[in-house]
Amino acid sequence: MKAIVVEQNGPPENLLYREVPDPTPQAGEVVLRTRLTSLNFADIQARRGGYEAGSPPPFIPGLDAVGVVEALGQGVEGLRVGQRVVAFAAGGSYAEKVVAKAVLTYPVPPELPDEAVSGLTVLVTAYNILAWAGRLQKGETVLVHAAAGGVGSTAIQMARALGAGKIIATVGSEAKADWVRRLGADAVLTYHGFAERVLELTGNTGADLILDSIAGEIFQQGMKCLAPFGRLVVYGHADGQAGSFDTKPLHRQNKAVIGYSSGHYRRSRPEALRPTVEAVFEMLRSGQVSLEIGARFKLEEASQAHALMESRQSMGKILLYP
Repeated sequence: MKAIVVEQNGPPENLLYREVPDPTPQAGEVVLRTRLTSLNFADIQARRGGYEAGSPPPFIPGLDAVGVVEALGQGVEGLRVGQRVVAFAAGGSYAEKVVAKAVLTYPVPPELPDEAVSGLTVLVTAYNILAWAGRLQKGETVLVHAAAGGVGSTAIQMARALGAGKIIATVGSEAKADWVRRLGADAVLTYHGFAERVLELTGNTGADLILDSIAGEIFQQGMKCLAPFGRLVVYGHADGQAGSFDTKPLHRQNKAVIGYSSGHYRRSRPEALRPTVEAVFEMLRSGQVSLEIGARFKLEEASQAHALMESRQSMGKILLYP
């Protein structure tokens, strides 16, 4: 089969289109023939090297895929050959065939097209940082960073569906602001001075829930506009730097800083993700949420897709088609 292989960490050009052996399912696994896969920022960091969830080269990148079950490993129940599924990949999804654990493989409802469920990592992450980690309550104010990206653009829609009162979004440039407003954000800010603007927009109270995939200075500024009893969920470090903060406001004002990783759930509590996937499918079926597709590439064009995501000019989800 054909796959994208990272033989050496580095720039997008290090994504090589190669012939590799077909995978064989082990006990509890399935093999699916890929119909499409999606990019996640974790793929960028894994390719660069040094990312905690990455593998040492050589490796096939990619976290999730939509496909058709081609083979079942020993002991697999509830799935069948020929069934259309979406899955978290066990060994990389930038390939014509993908191996996945059966517990992390989900039949796709017939009324949902492939692209609707293609960003499984984005969909699960957005829901869990709002509902599980973030404990969003109806009427609360939510601040969504990186709102033009895959998780951010999905989280805006989900926050509205889950009953958020006011949704404030941040973007890297004004060019993305109108698009994010159309998704349902009440106010869209650039990062410069966002903490002061959030306080102004909330009558000096602050945001009840902040979703932060950037950390570093953005995290530190976020702590300045987190409301009493508020929760700040950290689910990435796109800035490459960790954030730091004074712990005193945590107990004095009942604030909370919470970490979240879909990858850690996949590795440690995979069965816990199924209720989220079912909730997400229902949101997609009802039309409350749609996965915004920003660009489509052929699998062999993965380096171009990575370059687009890395440029910070993309909006929505980027897909790869084998």
